[in-house]
Amino acid sequence: MYTWQSLPVLCRCRLPHKVYVTGTNLSTGVQTTGKLNLIDLAGSERVGKSGALDDEKRLREATNINKSLSSLGDVIHALGAKQKHIPFRNSKLTHLLQDSLGGSAKTLMVVQISPVVKNVAESLCSLNFASRVRKVELGSAKKTSESAEMSALRKRIKE
Repeated sequence: MYTWQSLPVLCRCRLPHKVYVTGTNLSTGVQTTGKLNLIDLAGSERVGKSGALDDEKRLREATNINKSLSSLGDVIHALGAKQKHIPFRNSKLTHLLQDSLGGSAKTLMVVQISPVVKNVAESLCSLNFASRVRKVELGSAKKTSESAEMSALRKRIKE
């Protein structure tokens, strides 16, 4: 069963979604659940290069994108340094990703870079960020499952 739940749009992050997946082992009746966050981080915005200085709305969007990415960098740094306080509430993006970045989650980040020479600086920044993220160990992921009996009871409650 797949459930798509639209989330509030964060800056120009295009169509952030959460995908909830539930699978049932037909032999044992054990049900396993998982969640996948799909978020296009939209990349950092070089305000001068993007032309956002001339448009107040685009300038605000670029500022919000940069703030979200900076907050994500702060969270990644805090996780990597194993700090006691992780600043998840510094942006909507990091607050949304809190349960996916900490604790018992598996996290995958895909970074896309541009092959165009004029974008080398942005590509290097993206690769440096990806390198810092790669060094962070979140701990071991835990399987989320429930027994067939518990699944049946939950189903009865919903009815």
